[in-house]
Amino acid sequence: MNRVFVETSGENTPLAVAEAIAAAEALGGGAAPGPEAPGLVEVELPAGRSGSELAARLALAHRCVELRAAGNAIASWLERCGRNGGSAAVRRLGRPSSGGSDPAVLAAGRAFASTGGRIDLERPEHRFWLQGDRGAGERLFEEAAAVDRRAASGRRMPTLPFQRPVSLAPRLARAAANLARVRPGDRVVDPFVGTGALLAEAGLLGARLYGVDRDPEMVRGTLRNLAHLGVTAEELVVGDAGSIDFVAPPDSFDAVLTDPPYGRASSTGGESSAGVVARVLPRWARRVRPGGRVVAVTPGPIEAPGPEWIEVLAVPMRVHRSLTRQFRVFERSDATPSSS
Repeated sequence: MNRVFVETSGENTPLAVAEAIAAAEALGGGAAPGPEAPGLVEVELPAGRSGSELAARLALAHRCVELRAAGNAIASWLERCGRNGGSAAVRRLGRPSSGGSDPAVLAAGRAFASTGGRIDLERPEHRFWLQGDRGAGERLFEEAAAVDRRAASGRRMPTLPFQRPVSLAPRLARAAANLARVRPGDRVVDPFVGTGALLAEAGLLGARLYGVDRDPEMVRGTLRNLAHLGVTAEELVVGDAGSIDFVAPPDSFDAVLTDPPYGRASSTGGESSAGVVARVLPRWARRVRPGGRVVAVTPGPIEAPGPEWIEVLAVPMRVHRSLTRQFRVFERSDATPSSS
């Protein structure tokens, strides 16, 4: 296994940590044992998987880095690296613009340059990051890849052809898709499609998409937004998710990924939000394979969708002004999925 550290963004630490671990699990790895480090999540990836692949999945993070040296060994490691020539930048995790006044950062830069390396803060070949107590407690990391946070901004509602006043932000929808551990080829269903934000992020991770919404305008709009993002759906249908089915339903799903209506910007058809969720969610959860997940972004607590489901995460997150949602994750533990 390869050890990789994820620098979280600080938006919501419990959610960012859970996203990083679930994304690593989707790549065949998982959480790494060991003490926690402020602002970092340590994960393991199998041979053949890289920090660049992990960074490409993440939303609530800045970068993926790999440990190179610690304490008194940092200077000698940088000197050896500098002998190969090339360029580098050295900064401190969490304070990337403070290097000019940071003695440890300046010393690391001098060590790299002392044997032939060159400092280039604009386009370096190596990006090194210091973290920890100055002196023996320092650790030196090298950046494997930065998280492209601008890409998520390019998928915000104002940039899409079908727009509504309220929709889950792409970075939060991507975090939810990672919590579902979506892998290429997975079958993902959303029984409350809305504007399609969750299906879009699952599709960009390679999932096969299924969705239901009672409003035909939402289904048409979701198809437009998916096409705009270069994503296709296996099947989207119009109807009541508590009773309708797909024309060609799969034998089972790998995940349910949904943001149920809560009656403010999306209709519940006269039912309470809690009533809609209690009626619809168990029906689709029964069709999820063992080990699969249900990830629901809800206004408040919800019950597990069945006795075979274990809640593994419940994290609140402010998503729109005064609106706080709960990111809730359930995992199926029984041996066989049952039919609807």
